[in-house]
Amino acid sequence: MELQAALGEGNDARLAAVVAALQPADLAAFLSAEGRNDPALAEQLLAHLTLSERARAFGYLDATLQARVAARLSPTALARLLGKMDADERADLFKLVNEDVQEAALRQMAREEREDLRRLASYEEGTGGALMTSDYVAVPENLTVAAALQAVRSTAPDAETIYQVYIIDHEHRLQGTVSLRELILGLPDQPLDELMRTELVTGQVDTAQEEVARLISRYDLLALPILDADQRLVGIVTHDDAMDVAAEEATEDMHKAATIGKLHRGIGQSGLLELYRKRIVWLVLLVFANILSGFGIAHFEATIEAYIVLVFFLPLLVDSSGNAGSQAATLMVRGLATGDVQLRQWGRHFGRELLVAGALGLTMAAAVSILGVLRGGPDIAFVVATSMIAVVIMGSLIGMSLPFLLSRVGWDPATASAPLVTSIADAVGVVLYFSIATATLGLPGA
Repeated sequence: MELQAALGEGNDARLAAVVAALQPADLAAFLSAEGRNDPALAEQLLAHLTLSERARAFGYLDATLQARVAARLSPTALARLLGKMDADERADLFKLVNEDVQEAALRQMAREEREDLRRLASYEEGTGGALMTSDYVAVPENLTVAAALQAVRSTAPDAETIYQVYIIDHEHRLQGTVSLRELILGLPDQPLDELMRTELVTGQVDTAQEEVARLISRYDLLALPILDADQRLVGIVTHDDAMDVAAEEATEDMHKAATIGKLHRGIGQSGLLELYRKRIVWLVLLVFANILSGFGIAHFEATIEAYIVLVFFLPLLVDSSGNAGSQAATLMVRGLATGDVQLRQWGRHFGRELLVAGALGLTMAAAVSILGVLRGGPDIAFVVATSMIAVVIMGSLIGMSLPFLLSRVGWDPATASAPLVTSIADAVGVVLYFSIATATLGLPGA
């Protein structure tokens, strides 16, 4: 990489030129990469940028690196950096540093800026209030189009987005919205209330960030206005921030689906001990869950001894049960996450899954019965085919029901992960298989 080469040369002029030519996101990715994450290096490279460019690049840095760099800055330098960052990113950085650093930086900031920062930083993490920015364009409801455009021009330089203009009353309550395009095309003396749309999609400061992202995605919004308890407009959440939340939530759900705890940093930034701790708990628990399969096999030792050919089909059947359960669980977890499936619809989806799983089991039974005839004859083929239908249906019903159960007790349905579903379905599959074999084939001499 050119930046790495410039660092090796030790030529400050060339290094400054290379840094200035990089996109802020690319520079941040270089600094946050595994093996670097060095606050001294970050401070050195960021110093080659203007204050505005430095603030943009800083917003892309890994949170841990942000905190370590901020701790090295003087209160004045930190206050200047905070002043140039987007309001939401400024609040996130502010919450990363300790109270002494916070107070020292606040003393260097203008009163209005200081109060805005304190307000944004006061909202609970994971809510619309913590995600929103206060850099938006709002105009009074009693203006004409010409006056509104003039107001937009005066506030636009500090706004994160100007394409949606929010119309407020004298108490800062949201009355409607109008797009910049509509303002430009409107007649100069036309009142705003003739242009604005009043059917609004809004969020509250305590709305979960996942719901905020879902609203923005569902209604295809550039930004979602956020209201306080008195229905006053206090900020907006932009589309790009919502997409970051969606990506973060998708990553978290994938980790849960693999029974991995939440990684506060990416896998490239996480230490070996953290990776060990996040994975070991569920792996140990699943070891004991899998013992249930061993107990099932031990219980049917006589059947297995009499018909040793049954062992050949055991992995095939229990894996089919686990795979069907994992598929069903994945569909239900995603459906619950997106709102496509509601908790009250368990009965409806249970019936649908029963029909689908039955069809899947019959198809798989037809395929495996041929192998059963070749390996053990018609009786074994019947046992294997019947067991296949039973284990696929049971695994599917376990997989689709577990997310509902976890949601009902207040747990994240993503915890109904593939390893967990597979472990349960395996144990149930073993018992079903050998129970059917014992009932069908009997035991010699019995």
